[in-house]
This record gives sequence, C-alpha cells and structure tokens, in this order.
Amino acid sequence: MRGGGRWRSLPVLRKDFILDETQILEARAAGASAVLLIVRVLAPDRLTALASAAASHGLGILVEVHTAGELDRALALRPTAVGVNARDLTTFTVDLRGAEDVVARVPRDVPVVAESGIEGRGDVERMAAAGADFVLVGTSLARRSDPETAVRALMGVGRIRRG
Repeated sequence: MRGGGRWRSLPVLRKDFILDETQILEARAAGASAVLLIVRVLAPDRLTALASAAASHGLGILVEVHTAGELDRALALRPTAVGVNARDLTTFTVDLRGAEDVVARVPRDVPVVAESGIEGRGDVERMAAAGADFVLVGTSLARRSDPETAVRALMGVGRIRRG
C-alpha cells in the first residue's frame, strides 16, 4: 500500500502472532504503523522484549488480552492501545459479557479495541457502552454478501466517555 493519496495517512496494523523480533522488522519494512502482541501466547519476558523492539522501531503496540489478569501484564507495557478479545484462544468460545467486564477495567487514558464476536450494530453499541473506543470486526463481515453495506451499518456509534 505504498504511494500517496488518502491511504497514506491510515494506520496499518500487522495482525499476526508476533513471536520474534524479525516479524517486527518485517512489519516496519512493509509499512505497518503498529503490531499486535497477544499476552496469552507470549511468556512475560518475550512480551516485554517484543514490546521494546516494536517501540524502538517506531511502531505502536496493540496488546491483546482476554482476562483481567492479562490486562495487568498489558498495561505494564504502556501500550498504544489494549485489545480485549471476547474469543478465548484456548476454547474459541466468545463471551461478550466477559469482554465488557475487562473493557470496563482499562484506564480511560488507554484506547480500547473490542475484538471478536461483534456481529451487528447492537454489539458495537454494547461495547461502546462498556467503554470501548474501537471495534475490530472480521468474521461477521466476511460472511456477508455485501460487506460494504455491513460496515456502514456498524459505523457511527459514538464513543462513550469512560470514567
């Protein structure tokens, strides 16, 4: 996506299982502005090392959590944003209620992305009410015959100030 125009100003996230510093270098070389680090899949020392490597290369860090315990580890990294995944990566079950609880625990000065299980506008509104600033939607859009219309149906939900 190199080049000019409106795409140049859009942030680009490398959404992958980042396990090694080489992947951070690849992300930077490909034009990413941020990387995803998943607390559940990284040992504490690897998580810290990868966060440090990303920061040293000028990349933002979206740290993904599923539980309140993981949130403490994420916040210690001073991330660019925290992603709260409603899908348990062990069982693949989706629990929006549990995600709401974790979203509500994120300090208001840290942007929050609600991830997984967002099927429709009601889910976007629900996550915004819990304190999410953004949503990451994938599977529900991929299932639609008209993804553009589906995206438009999810847009326009105002952020609700967390306090």
